[in-house]
Amino acid sequence: MKKSEALMTTPTEQHVKATSVKDVLAYLASQFPACFSLTGEAKPLKIGIFQDLAQRLHEDTTVSKTQLRQALRVYTSSWRYLEATKVGVARVDLDGVTGVMIDEAQAEHALKTLEESKAKAAEKRKAKIAEAKAKNPPQNATDKPGYKKTANKKPAVSSKGTKVNQKPVKPEAEQAKAAVQLQPAGAAQVVVGGKVLLKLGQSPMLATVLEVSKDDVTVQLGSGMVIKTRQDSLYLA
Repeated sequence: MKKSEALMTTPTEQHVKATSVKDVLAYLASQFPACFSLTGEAKPLKIGIFQDLAQRLHEDTTVSKTQLRQALRVYTSSWRYLEATKVGVARVDLDGVTGVMIDEAQAEHALKTLEESKAKAAEKRKAKIAEAKAKNPPQNATDKPGYKKTANKKPAVSSKGTKVNQKPVKPEAEQAKAAVQLQPAGAAQVVVGGKVLLKLGQSPMLATVLEVSKDDVTVQLGSGMVIKTRQDSLYLA
């Protein structure tokens, strides 16, 4: 008897007071599964179902009438419920017995409510995204990485530009100077042991005469290189 009594009292003891709408809906789905559901396709509820719930649960301390009203308001305004409210779909009572069909006006009202609800949700998402962007703005060209890249680039261009400009300037100055100052060496200067300038390419180089044979002259450069050339390629040192 004691064991039987314990089994009988367990369900009542488990009726803990619901503290949120989610808890109330979960309780209704467990008590009236043919009417309420938490997932899948919802069923349109019988008009006046609040009175039926209040009567069935008048001795149940799990939920209050205020909680029932709030839970029904949330349940019937959910997208899942509004999408199920279509023309020709039957409403159900707490036991799942079908009754009156949804008419065109009711279906249109449900569709309008659904569209407005989705529009509000979209606006909230946009507002959250805008708020997140305001708190964490994306990097742009004026941020540090871009600024460093530009700052590093300028000296490099300036430095390269200086080198490029300097290289051709020096040879041109030397060429102009050599063109003005170089004078052909005469027979008096082109003698063994004499110092002359040998023009190799664009730059004249100091050389020492080693041998003179008619128009051919053998000279030695400061580097030790011996070159045989013509006298008209030699200039006064």
